[in-house]
Amino acid sequence: MAKRFSSTLVNQWLANPSRDLLSGLVVAFAMIPEAIAFSGIAGVDPEVGLFGAFCLSLTIAVVGGRMAMITSATGSTALLMTGLVSNGEAIGPGLGVQYLLVAGLVTGALQILWGYMRLADQMRFVPQGVLSGFVNALALLIFQAQLPQLGFGVNYVGKKDQVADLLLPHGGQVLTVWALVLLGLVIIYGLPRLTRVVPSQLIAIIVLTAISIGFHFDIPTVSSLGNLPDGLPVFRVPFGAESSGVPFNFKTLGLVLPTALSISLVGLMESFLTQDILDNKTGTTSNKNVEARGQGIANIVSSLFGGMAGCALVGQSVMNVVNGGRTRLSTFFSGVSLLVMILRAGPWLKQIPMAALVAVMISIAVSTADISGLRKLHRIPKSDTSVMVMTFAVTMLTTPHNLALGVLAGVALAGILFSRKVAKVIQVKLEKVSDQEWHYHVIGQLFFVSTIYFTQGFDIYDHPEQISIDLSQAHIWDQSGVAALDGVVRKLRLSGSEVNVIGMNKETLDLFERIGGQESA
Repeated sequence: MAKRFSSTLVNQWLANPSRDLLSGLVVAFAMIPEAIAFSGIAGVDPEVGLFGAFCLSLTIAVVGGRMAMITSATGSTALLMTGLVSNGEAIGPGLGVQYLLVAGLVTGALQILWGYMRLADQMRFVPQGVLSGFVNALALLIFQAQLPQLGFGVNYVGKKDQVADLLLPHGGQVLTVWALVLLGLVIIYGLPRLTRVVPSQLIAIIVLTAISIGFHFDIPTVSSLGNLPDGLPVFRVPFGAESSGVPFNFKTLGLVLPTALSISLVGLMESFLTQDILDNKTGTTSNKNVEARGQGIANIVSSLFGGMAGCALVGQSVMNVVNGGRTRLSTFFSGVSLLVMILRAGPWLKQIPMAALVAVMISIAVSTADISGLRKLHRIPKSDTSVMVMTFAVTMLTTPHNLALGVLAGVALAGILFSRKVAKVIQVKLEKVSDQEWHYHVIGQLFFVSTIYFTQGFDIYDHPEQISIDLSQAHIWDQSGVAALDGVVRKLRLSGSEVNVIGMNKETLDLFERIGGQESA
C-alpha cells in the first residue's frame, strides 16, 4: 500500500517538479486577467471569478482525470450565468451572486451524476460540425460581451442603469480606450514573433496599465467592476433566512436548474475537448468520466467558497503543457500562485484599465473561433455546414444565449441528416425462381428511417404462391424494423401467398420474438 502511494505521488505529482512549478507560475499570470474579465461578463464582482479560479485549480489538481489540465472560470460558462444573475438581482439586491453559487452547487451535482452515467462515452459521438458551431458561437459571444467597454453603451447584466453608465467609457474616453485596445492587440499578436518566454497577454496588460497610470487616463479600470479579494476565501453556504442568502426550496431549484444544466453540459463538452487536445499533445490517455466527476466536485467546492463555476481552459491548458507542465503539481501550483499574486498585488490589479482586459478577451475570442473550418467552408459537405449553422444560429437567437440548446439542436440535426444517409443503404432484390416462386434478398440495416425503402422493395399486388424473404445479409435494429417486416409478411399472407422468412441472425430473431408479430405467432 505504501509502495503504491509512493509510486502515485512520484508519477502524478513529483515527476518533474521544477518544470511543473515554473509552468504553473506562468499560467497563473494568464489566469488572473481572464478570471476578472469573465466575472464582468457574468455580472459579478472580480473576487467571484478569482476565488473560483483558485478553488477550481486546487480541487481539480487532486480529483481530476487529466493531469496538467487547467480549470478555471471560463467564457463559455460565464455567458450562461448572465440571465440568472440578472434575475437574482431583480428579486433582491445582492442575490444574483447567491443564486449563481447555488447554480454552481447544482452544476457540480449534475456533473458527478453525468460521470457515473458515463456521459463521456456518449459525447464522443458529437460531430465536428456541432463543435465548430459551438466554438464559433462562443467566440462571437465573448466578443459581443466586450462591446460595452468599447463605448457602445450596452449595460452590464445585473447592474442598474445608473451604476452601469459609470463603468463604461463615454465622451473623450472612447477614443483613448480604442487606442489602448489596438495597442494591446498589437502587443498580443506581435510579441510572440520575437519571444514566447513570457505570455504576450501579460505583457500587454503591464504595458497598458503603465501607460494608463503614467498619463493619468480617466478611463474605467478593474476597480470599476467591483471588489477584489483582500483575504482567503471563506466557507459559506448560499442558503439562509438572512438577507444575504436565498431560500432552500423547490422554487430556488426551479430558478437555477436550467442554468445549472446548461453549465454542466457545456462545461463538460469544453473540458472533454481540452482533454483530447492535451492527450494528443502529450501522447497519453486519460479518463473522461473521472474528469467529469472531478469537475463536479471542483464546482461544488468553488461554490461553497464564494467562487463561480467553471471548466477546463483550452488556452491555459495548452500553455501549461507547452511550458513543460505534466503532472498535477503544475495545476495545483497555478492556483496557489494566483491567490498569492492577488493578495500581494491587489492594489496594482485594481489599476488595470478595462481596455487591457478587452484586448485580452478579443484575442481569446479570435483563438476560440474555428478559423480553419470557416476557410474550408466551401469544401465541407453541405450536411456538416448546415449542422454548424444550426448550432451557431440557435445559440445566437435564444434569449439569453444558450450554448447547450445550440449543441442539442446541432446534434439533433446531425442525427436526422445521418439517418437520411444510412436509410438508403438497405436494398431489396427480387429473384424470380419461377412464375409461382419468388425470392426477396434483403441487404443492409433495417430500422426506423429505412423502413420506407424496405417496404417499397416488395410487390404486394402482384405476387406468386411461394415467397421467401432472405434476411441473411440484413439486420433489424428496432421496433420500427420489426413492424415493417411484420407488415409486409401480413399483407402477403392475407393475399394468399405462403411466406417464409429465412436467414435471421440471432439478435434479429430475439428482437422479433420479444416484440412479437405475424412471424413469431
